[in-house]
Amino acid sequence: MRVKHWLHETRLFFGIERSTTSHSEKLISGLGALLGILAVYWGTRWCFPDGFMHTAGTLIMVTSMGASAVLLFAVPQGALSQPWAVIGGHLLSAFVGVSCQQLFPDQTWTPALAVGLAVAVMHYCRCIHPPGGATALAAVIGGVEIYRLDYWYLVFPIAINVFCILLMAVVFNAFFPWRRYPAHLVRRKIAKPAVASERQFELTQEDFSAAMEQLNSYVDITSENLTQLLELAKQHAEKNITHPEQIIAGHFYSNGKLGNLWSVRQVVDAADNAVASKDQVIYKIVAGDGGYATGICLRTEFQKWARYEVKAQANGHWKKVTDED
Repeated sequence: MRVKHWLHETRLFFGIERSTTSHSEKLISGLGALLGILAVYWGTRWCFPDGFMHTAGTLIMVTSMGASAVLLFAVPQGALSQPWAVIGGHLLSAFVGVSCQQLFPDQTWTPALAVGLAVAVMHYCRCIHPPGGATALAAVIGGVEIYRLDYWYLVFPIAINVFCILLMAVVFNAFFPWRRYPAHLVRRKIAKPAVASERQFELTQEDFSAAMEQLNSYVDITSENLTQLLELAKQHAEKNITHPEQIIAGHFYSNGKLGNLWSVRQVVDAADNAVASKDQVIYKIVAGDGGYATGICLRTEFQKWARYEVKAQANGHWKKVTDED
């Protein structure tokens, strides 16, 4: 039990999230990234077969495109992956990087200045794109071939690289309705929302987990996707009745709260006792607040605490047990 608790705390410390995406989604992301980089290479080579390219072809594309491929094909609906973030992030960062190298050549602090200024510029221009930092850095430490390009570095390889990978992102993701790119093109079928007064239950940790599985995408979420996720979670909450009638040994129960207050308990022993004051339940906490601790309480107290029964999913999340199960 202590080992499980240590592993749980270690996972939280390092920020290792449980996966909510299917295996097919992961493979699609990998294939998309492969095609995206191929598009960058062949597209740039076709546009500039000879001019301004290094004899070995190393200047055809910048390494920061690899990072952009991760965002565009693994997180296509993320705020950091949208077209303006990619275009502005790379081009503005490239401009900052070239300018820093022009103004402060051969200084040990020039690379740091370029990245720092690039981050600030992306913030103010609302186009934060992490690979942009690498684009700015490459302009400073890329060597004489890049220095000779001067501000043409923004055109090739950067602008051409960006155009090619964005074009592939639009075309590739168009084959999958749930992950079309840009995110604005995604249209999910969501049931008509209930009127506020008709909502019977508050949102819970399990509702958000279920909604994330239905969304089926790893996202640094946009406001549009966040509202969709919230509505899916609300609809999931309305499907279930609170407080289980029976407390059964070996089963799992959740208190239905959010964040740090959420907890899942497994009943270890729940033998019936005719005397209410002695009818007790022994349990252990298997997830959430007070993880891996054990306790004992009256059956009536446990029923008041437990909002519904849950079961563990293969991906580590918890799902409400319904009549359909």
